[in-house]
Amino acid sequence: MPTAPLPPPLPTPSRALTLPGITLGHGTDLAGKTGVTVILCPEGVLAAAEVRGSATGTRQFDSLVSPLHLSSRVHAVVLAGGSAFGLAAADPVVAHLARGGYGFQTGIRPVPVVPTAILFDLAFGGSALPPGPAVVEAALASAAAGEVAVGSVGAGTGATVGKALGPERGMKGGFGFASLAVPGGPTVAAAVAVNAFGDVRDVREGASGRIVAGCRSAPDRLDLVGADRVLAALPPESPHPWEGNTTLAVVMTDAALGKAALLKVCQMAFGGLHRALSPALTLYDGDLIVALALGERPAHVNQIGVLAEQAVAHAILTAVEAADGFGLLPAVRDLPRVELSQPER
Repeated sequence: MPTAPLPPPLPTPSRALTLPGITLGHGTDLAGKTGVTVILCPEGVLAAAEVRGSATGTRQFDSLVSPLHLSSRVHAVVLAGGSAFGLAAADPVVAHLARGGYGFQTGIRPVPVVPTAILFDLAFGGSALPPGPAVVEAALASAAAGEVAVGSVGAGTGATVGKALGPERGMKGGFGFASLAVPGGPTVAAAVAVNAFGDVRDVREGASGRIVAGCRSAPDRLDLVGADRVLAALPPESPHPWEGNTTLAVVMTDAALGKAALLKVCQMAFGGLHRALSPALTLYDGDLIVALALGERPAHVNQIGVLAEQAVAHAILTAVEAADGFGLLPAVRDLPRVELSQPER
């Protein structure tokens, strides 16, 4: 019996945003150690979302999570630091789109649909200030296609990871991006702000899932403990000192999918969090995934879902590998070698 031909290898991740009609910009407040990332799609694209976190903060997500909502298209997505204060970052974006005449056509005036999600970074850097309007305007002004800046920029400026033993034993998180293009087929990209409670693992082929950034044994040490081991040893009703964590992902594709299929892509894309974060979706995380579809290329939902999982996982890894700790927390670049040690309580 003849054997079936082997499928081609998975596409190599790229940091270039190449989806027509979608641009991305960062606003970075280095003094306040916070920021905003804006993804613009002013003509409107089909959108869906899956919200699984226990500590989420969102605005205008109702139209994304429901397949029955009247408005199924969005004109921008905003990711912001500043905790609940950061939800105000949507206001300048809504005003910017409205000035251009973009939005849901009500018959009176266009109303831009701008879903917004926030992460908690108020403890990093000591300022406890959310990103202001000038930071959002900077993100709008810089929005473009092409190479995407990653690391401690935009919504990832004040992000941290590995806080299972408290923030002082964590490491620097950040913003990541990865795009996978199938030759002659669809493109799937992911933009992720990584502010996770757990550790980040290496998802590259042959890397064996080693921890690259996460919980350290002591504030003045660089050896990694393993957040999963810390949580597995928690006694019943154990209090925890730190609950400000969230990983926010936006998946973008040129595929032609319906709303139900796009919701399935969100669900499959969570596989990327489970591959790259250890653990993901804890009680202290506000994890969510948004998916945007331009509707230009025929594609199978499973194909887009698998590529979305890959893109999210690689974007998470990129976020921490490019991060800068600003001298406040170690980053991946500061680790001479990743080794696991026994937890110190």
